[in-house]
Amino acid sequence: MKIAFTASGDSLAAPLDPRFGRAPGFLIYNDETGTLKSVNNEQNLNAAQGAGIQAALLICNQDIDSLITGHCGPKAFQTLVAANIKVYLSKAETIEEAYQQFKAGELTEAEAANAEAHWV
Repeated sequence: MKIAFTASGDSLAAPLDPRFGRAPGFLIYNDETGTLKSVNNEQNLNAAQGAGIQAALLICNQDIDSLITGHCGPKAFQTLVAANIKVYLSKAETIEEAYQQFKAGELTEAEAANAEAHWV
């Protein structure tokens, strides 16, 4: 299973960024192989609009199964769900902590967006 995390760094010890569309990047963890891949989202950090959808399209091209983030807006959420990507919301401090919550079954799949459009 490949899991993407909104990341402020490129290791499991990195902070989990609470923003989806405007996160500096994504860390993709393949829990079958134990490998990490960092994906840059810098192009969306200062986008006037559309950051969530653009970030969702970027993630959709990474062949992931699940996304763990703090907040996800409505358009990005719809895009992810349409691509059969499960969205989980976490208030964890680090990616490792969010991953442990996920593995322990402490995170539930989001049924809707939890941030307004154009949330920064």
